[in-house]
Amino acid sequence: MTTNKEQASILLIYTGGTIGMIENAETGVLEAFNFQHLAENVPELKKLGHKVDTYQFDPPLDSSAMGPDSWMKIVRIIADNYSKYDGFVVLHGTDTMSYTASALSFMLENLSKPVILTGSQLPIGMLRTDGKENLITAIEIAAARENGFPIVPEVCIFFENELMRGNRTCKANADNFNAFRSYNYPSLAHAGIHIKYDVAQIYYPVSRRPLKPHYLLDRNIAILKLFPGISPQVVESILNIPGLKGVVMETFGSGNAPLDDWFLENIQKAVKQGIVIVNVTQCRAGSVEMHRYETGQKLLDMGVVSGYDSTTESAVTKLMFLFGHGLTPEEVKEHMNCSLIGEITIPDAFVRP
Repeated sequence: MTTNKEQASILLIYTGGTIGMIENAETGVLEAFNFQHLAENVPELKKLGHKVDTYQFDPPLDSSAMGPDSWMKIVRIIADNYSKYDGFVVLHGTDTMSYTASALSFMLENLSKPVILTGSQLPIGMLRTDGKENLITAIEIAAARENGFPIVPEVCIFFENELMRGNRTCKANADNFNAFRSYNYPSLAHAGIHIKYDVAQIYYPVSRRPLKPHYLLDRNIAILKLFPGISPQVVESILNIPGLKGVVMETFGSGNAPLDDWFLENIQKAVKQGIVIVNVTQCRAGSVEMHRYETGQKLLDMGVVSGYDSTTESAVTKLMFLFGHGLTPEEVKEHMNCSLIGEITIPDAFVRP
């Protein structure tokens, strides 16, 4: 694909994480460097020919400290600067990057500009860092336009040569440079000698409407991961959390769970109380098909919602988003059965007329 080469304006938002670390020459300790001096630390940026401004969290946050408040802050920064820039690059720690990317995809309604999250496994100041390549290519992607329009107008993660839809990703490796995977959806682009975009996989808005940022999230969500031998006490303690509204239940295979009476009774009781339970698979790839086996069918009959091929990260943030907007449990269930921004694939057989 041939892209326009005119200068673009990019806002680089540094939230924290490994990519922003540099070794103190005197102490040898890794510390966050001032991204106002980004050009000095990454002189290669000058060759891109784009205008890059920076915004830095103060203090920078480790990814384990990122959450709804941080997501709201990022959304506000983007919304406040939306008309000034052609694209946005968010530098973020890797551990919770998929949660942030998923949340932003729901919170930035009518997004028509690139929001590219990236980071690194090694600090940008280290000799073998993957940070420079990730940063430079993320900026290139955020700036890429075709016929005056952004090529990738959605929230993505770029890491180790792959551009992935943010709400389809999970961190799959703690040690290697290819830390992220999108198991159930193809990459949107691959960066080799050239950046090759798979335009057919990119989400383009049907109509160009003004950005509508959202700041309402409900944290009364829990994850229930099933395992062989799980005790009634564990299930009951989670399903009886005061104020609980939604549960992402990680089941076996294509959506299966124990058939013990105590387990089914607890699930049914929770559903009757208005708790929305979303069934996602523990498998890295594949989809929930609750009609396939008896165990899954029983859950479906009780009112458990299929998460289809959703990641846990996407299901959690989607529930936070929907309940945050005051939707009833039934309304939340309806929206969980819909793809809002390309986060799930619903088989044709299950698409409602």
